[in-house]
Amino acid sequence: MTEKELVKICLEEICRKNGIADTSTMVQRDFEHISQSVDENTGVLISLSTIKRLLNGEFSRTPQIATLNAIAAYLGFKSWREYKSSVRLETDSNLREPKAEEEIPIENLKPKIQFNWKWMGIAAVATGIIIFLSFRYSSSNKTVNYTKAHFSAQKTTANAIPNTVVFNYNIDEIDADSFFIQQSWDRRTRVKVEKHNYTLTDIYYEPGYHTAKLIANDSVIKTTDISIPTDRWFLFAKDESPKSIPQYIKDGAAFKAGFLGLDKNDLDDNKVKTDEDKIFIYEYFPGKLEVSSDNFTFKTRVRMKQVKNNQCPYIMCEVFCQRNFTYFKSMPMGCASEVSAQFGEKELLGKKADLSPLCFDVGQWTDIEMTVKNKAVTIFFNNRQVYTCTYNNSSGFITGLGFISNGLCEVDFVELKGLNKEIVLKDNFGNGKY
Repeated sequence: MTEKELVKICLEEICRKNGIADTSTMVQRDFEHISQSVDENTGVLISLSTIKRLLNGEFSRTPQIATLNAIAAYLGFKSWREYKSSVRLETDSNLREPKAEEEIPIENLKPKIQFNWKWMGIAAVATGIIIFLSFRYSSSNKTVNYTKAHFSAQKTTANAIPNTVVFNYNIDEIDADSFFIQQSWDRRTRVKVEKHNYTLTDIYYEPGYHTAKLIANDSVIKTTDISIPTDRWFLFAKDESPKSIPQYIKDGAAFKAGFLGLDKNDLDDNKVKTDEDKIFIYEYFPGKLEVSSDNFTFKTRVRMKQVKNNQCPYIMCEVFCQRNFTYFKSMPMGCASEVSAQFGEKELLGKKADLSPLCFDVGQWTDIEMTVKNKAVTIFFNNRQVYTCTYNNSSGFITGLGFISNGLCEVDFVELKGLNKEIVLKDNFGNGKY
């Protein structure tokens, strides 16, 4: 077995320990979670790009020994050498030829104990009934017990960013081995809490509509919604690191002559380094926007300019919702394998499906329209229909709009219409052409 194969096996085991059975379906958030988990357990931070390369076997030289020792330590081994020895010993053992069994005289094959099959059958049935009733009783008590939990939250300021939120909880009467409070969908924000403590404060560094969760073991037992709107476009940059704290960009830098966007001078003015991999995010969260995520039309015109020489530059257009995600990530055609999208509960990955219709030259102005009618999605590029799909589970009301990219987006206009074609949000950023 080669070193490359051992590294892949080791990382796949780490993924399985984190509930990811099929590594080919992993998305950005999964890689971020693995990176953070390894960091928290070993003190070694492995970047997202490194994890991707190691899982895909995309490396010609042996990774740094610190990286190898870290992934081995995560699985309980003292070093990479010990992990290698363990895997190879196990493999060699499995490959050995079994010893030939001794021939046993026929008379020795006769059972030496005579069983009363009638009474054994009755005992088996009785045991099964006891186990079933015990499980049912236990499950019933567990469900009822969860209703005794208390969970609520309030912001310390109206809508400031960052914003400290005070969580009040009571888990004293809940039977579980561990408890956590999680800020939102992002598992990385999970914080452990204990019985007989009733308050936790945490910081939200990004605006939006968040669903906080109270978790017992691996079960979500209570949720509470937290809305932190902006009523303006809010721009920030983030590192690829899972623990990255946003670098806010001053409001005045966002609005150019006729479009929303940034340039390198804006990054310099806001002390954002341009020699590191960054994600740039533009978000808009109104205080109230009662438009169904199952019936709307979103239009925009967008392009991006690279900050670094990325092989696969991308633009992600997202319509933020109360539940689940509604977005698609577009790249040049040669990077179609890395494209992704989600509509309601339907997650789409370029590695598992042909998402090449969602590709375009992100460096050129492109008119985009996403229409959803009764959970049927249709996407147009430059007035040409490129993609359709349907989903089943509603994501509730729309809460905001966003553009996410590994470069600097320029947005010419945005328009959002509800079911009755009424325009509920429109901005041409001073461009008189629209």
